[in-house]
Amino acid sequence: MKYRLFILTLLLGLSIQSVFALDVVYPKQNNVTINSPSTFFVGNSSTEIPLKINGQEIPVHPSGGFAYAVKLNTGNNQFVIEAGDEKQIFNITRPKPLGSAYTTRNTELPYDTAQSFMTVKDNTPLRSTPIDSGINRIAHYQKGIPLLVIGEKSGFYKVKLNETESAWINIKDVVSADTFTPAKLIKRNVIDDKNYYIFKIDFDKKVPYVIEGKHPFVVKFYNIEGYPENTFSFTFPLKQKLIGYSGEFEGNSFILKVRKFPKINEKRPLKNIKIVIDAGHGGDEKGAIGCLRHNEKDINLAISKMLATELKLRGANVIMTRYGDETVGLLDRVKKTNENEASVFISIHGNALPDNMDPNEHSGTSVFYYYPQAEPLADSILKSMTSQLPFSDDQVRQGSFAVVRNTQAISLLIEVGYLINPSDNAYLIDTETQQNTGKAIADGIENFFAEKNSN
Repeated sequence: MKYRLFILTLLLGLSIQSVFALDVVYPKQNNVTINSPSTFFVGNSSTEIPLKINGQEIPVHPSGGFAYAVKLNTGNNQFVIEAGDEKQIFNITRPKPLGSAYTTRNTELPYDTAQSFMTVKDNTPLRSTPIDSGINRIAHYQKGIPLLVIGEKSGFYKVKLNETESAWINIKDVVSADTFTPAKLIKRNVIDDKNYYIFKIDFDKKVPYVIEGKHPFVVKFYNIEGYPENTFSFTFPLKQKLIGYSGEFEGNSFILKVRKFPKINEKRPLKNIKIVIDAGHGGDEKGAIGCLRHNEKDINLAISKMLATELKLRGANVIMTRYGDETVGLLDRVKKTNENEASVFISIHGNALPDNMDPNEHSGTSVFYYYPQAEPLADSILKSMTSQLPFSDDQVRQGSFAVVRNTQAISLLIEVGYLINPSDNAYLIDTETQQNTGKAIADGIENFFAEKNSN
């Protein structure tokens, strides 16, 4: 009787092992439509059993994770994935391309007479190109900024700034307004403040503007009476590293605030530096899913907590956008950073890829910034991370992410590694690597503040 029970238990164990020998994480369903010339399979399988896709044996990482790219023909594509006795069949449909007969070409339509408009909501992007994405935002306007429109293209109005400069704004973000007339510059004041250089520039009405935010620090105001091309350039010869600024209208007065570089403690460069740590995703937003089915949101939080601990040990004033598995909106993360007047904002993430790329050809850490003021900190952090961690250098890049383009601090988004790359994924879920990642990022931030503050 005992022998029969042992045999049944053994068979049950083998059956359970067989059921879980193969776990395909992506594609998420066995019957899907993917409009791409290629895609990939990501998941995990037993390292003791050969894994095959359409008869082709594919490598499995020692962790059990795998990623494999496949080409897609137009129409139905069938893939049979086998691991021992287990088999899964995926049918992936690639739609037929529409072809040139269905494409349209958007051309610019200039107006015979310029027209007056006004922004209808806060945080309205003014763009350098008529495209609703990418690195083309040159300003974010409040409600009620008057604009002179001289044409349209692809759902955007062309805004005349002066005789040589123009920009684009989404048609949905503006309404017709009273006749556009030049404004008058009334006066300029400097407001004394311990933590900021504050400038108050008074006009008789709101005007369009662009903050260039480099060295020297320049803000251009357009449609100003009495200046060449109706453009007044306010120049501030800043001699320090930029670590955050803001500019907006209060009534008809433009308030520019540039954060002063703090006095650095040579022994503890991060002492009293206010830093926001943002664990990406959370709650209902899982983020990417790794080869071994770990959720990005959990990995982000684990690394963020270790980074926060490391920064606190060095004397930093740390604020986290989430402490647990909770849903936090993008604008709420930005709001928390700005309300706390933080000097640094770091958002932690794990990377993924679109269908037309191969996960095995992409690995490593990348650091994204939007405004030029954040690039030196990005360089410092990436240098520290790639010298201390097993992740390769996936470059510092400019990227248009909501959390880094709307915060008033030096803002970065760090993609620590690729969850769908088997090697990166194994490191990302390793507790020791997570702890070392927190230390490496903290070292990069500390090195930035310890360097001589000059430009």
